[in-house]
Amino acid sequence: MPFFLESCRHNPDIHWLLFSDCGSPGYLPPNVCIEPMKKSDYYQLVSDRLNIDFKPSSPYKLCDLKPALGFIHADRIQGFDFWAFGDIDLVYGNLRQYFNEARLKRYHLLSTHERRVSGHLCLIRNTERERRLFMRIDNWRERFTRDEHHALDEGAFSRIFLWRKNFPTPLFNLLGKFNPSRRRSEFTEAFSTPGGCIKWHDASSNFPQRWFWRDAKLTNDQDGERTFPYFHFVCWKRNEWASLGEIETADMQRMAGKSGWVIDASGFHTEGEP
Repeated sequence: MPFFLESCRHNPDIHWLLFSDCGSPGYLPPNVCIEPMKKSDYYQLVSDRLNIDFKPSSPYKLCDLKPALGFIHADRIQGFDFWAFGDIDLVYGNLRQYFNEARLKRYHLLSTHERRVSGHLCLIRNTERERRLFMRIDNWRERFTRDEHHALDEGAFSRIFLWRKNFPTPLFNLLGKFNPSRRRSEFTEAFSTPGGCIKWHDASSNFPQRWFWRDAKLTNDQDGERTFPYFHFVCWKRNEWASLGEIETADMQRMAGKSGWVIDASGFHTEGEP
């Protein structure tokens, strides 16, 4: 969490809102708000805003709500041009360099995957129409209230924009021209999740082994000066990191406060340290 928050700090004109019953760390940057709320109270808020009975047995079901968060929290995003949903098992680079003014002016939805909505970060224009797009998911009320997790953000929500996503590229792109929602959206692979099912940008499975964060500039050991909007370390988290010992929060906070750090299969560390 210290590294995630530090990467937020270096994107000062972007704001994060987290609802949590885990307390608030003392090193919270000014552009991140953690609002204390019990899980049961949040479930009731969702139920009231969506007019459903939302009482899942597992908090992971909250992921299904991502496409609806702009509607649920419309009162909290007033005055912002875009809202977004994402994950916290990542660190950000320079987001405004990637999501530049030209892209934000042109598109209403920006996904960092080529053929699906990216659940770990997706930007959506803050309009009434876009806040209600999730209502086009088939049987959305029923699927929100079922106890099982449906991955609606990357599945059913994606299908609103992408028809026949497994078609060959020429036919896939041709179909997209007939879909107004697709024409208003950008689906561009940002290569944010190495080690997953998506090949690297050279079409190989030769993924970077070290990532470098230096004052919000995110690079790796393979691509020279090429920068990336964020690094989603879910694969290392599930695999190599599972066997690592715990690191004291104070030590992580100390490392995160440095001007640069390294992320690899052995965890987080500053350059020159193991």
